[in-house]
Amino acid sequence: MGVDTETRQGPVKLTKRAVDALTYTGTGNGACYIWDSEVKGFGVRVYPGGRKAFLVAYRAGTRKRFLTLGTFGKDLTADEARKLAIVTLGDVVRGTDPAQVREQERQGETMRDLCAAYMDRHGNAKKSGSEDQRRIDRYILPKWASLKARAIVRPDVEALHRKIGKTAPYEANRVLALLSKMFELARRWGFVPEGQANPARDIDRFGETKRDRWVTPDELPRLAQAINEEPNESARAALWLYLLTGCRKSELLKAQWADVDWTRAELRLPDTKAGRVHYIPLSPPAVALLRDLPRADDNPFILPGKLPGAHLVNVSKPWGRVRAAAGVEDVRLHDLRRTVGSWLAQSGNSLHLIGRVLNHSNQSTTAVYARFGEDSVRAALDQHGARLMGAAGLTPTAEVTELPTRGRTAAK
Repeated sequence: MGVDTETRQGPVKLTKRAVDALTYTGTGNGACYIWDSEVKGFGVRVYPGGRKAFLVAYRAGTRKRFLTLGTFGKDLTADEARKLAIVTLGDVVRGTDPAQVREQERQGETMRDLCAAYMDRHGNAKKSGSEDQRRIDRYILPKWASLKARAIVRPDVEALHRKIGKTAPYEANRVLALLSKMFELARRWGFVPEGQANPARDIDRFGETKRDRWVTPDELPRLAQAINEEPNESARAALWLYLLTGCRKSELLKAQWADVDWTRAELRLPDTKAGRVHYIPLSPPAVALLRDLPRADDNPFILPGKLPGAHLVNVSKPWGRVRAAAGVEDVRLHDLRRTVGSWLAQSGNSLHLIGRVLNHSNQSTTAVYARFGEDSVRAALDQHGARLMGAAGLTPTAEVTELPTRGRTAAK
């Protein structure tokens, strides 16, 4: 078998007539090049089967590079190829390596790549990173996974936003915000050209109505009965603790027994959305509930999950059963936290005090929260716990001793 070799014919002006007349003159399937007599580096390659492709040849540093511009008669005419070659070779003079640019465009930079980079470099460090990943998996990747990030334009984003918004306007707005952030970072990271407009900008958001749903005193007895009949013990305890403390969902699920101070009747939450440690005074009903919970030697979490050593993860399914049984299907899990704030407000507690109980991060009221001592917060939650359990027709199941307040000793 012969060895493939490269064949070069003498330069000619590559006009349509000249390229039409070219034939393959290589040997052993070797490359056959004909170079233009006027534009140095511009040529055409003739293949054994008769196909002819325009190309440019240049040096990038010490490397010799060949870049195919397109097929004669299919992609480009001879005049179009000549003009493109002049532009491309001009880029080389200005320091660009066109072949490398094309290789980068072919290697990744799809929306799948951008989403992975976003979560790795940004999303996973956020408190709401799991929500970003959920929205990526549900809405973005099924639609655009294999598309280039630079190919996404505003009409694409608008169409996705409208589709989601037909049934879930709040969710549609969150996806739009996520895409806006992703494309801003994509520009910094080189996934899209520096000057490319963010396709998620200048799109009108859907109007959002702030929810004010909470569990009413009339609904609570039914809800209490449904919670107590829930077979999942960890979920049952979680739902009561949501009602008694106002904890955020994930913060409570991650709480460990080591976070409970039995002497002070406090739950310490080290990793909160507000970015600061939050101490929650535990009312007598909450203390009683915790004392009755079984502990596993190999699991540090207050609310253990199915997997060894793991915490409860899916509380949404048990909550779905509970709210259906109680006839409060429109009450969401987060509404239990809102219930705590609403009941505290109806009991005459100040909005600032409620903000401290719920660990809100509103900067304008943070300084005011600091004026309230732990005793005021404890009194508010003690009052709330007693009122909640009374409305439910229940009493604490364990004896709770009155505790000394912070900074003072108990009376002898």
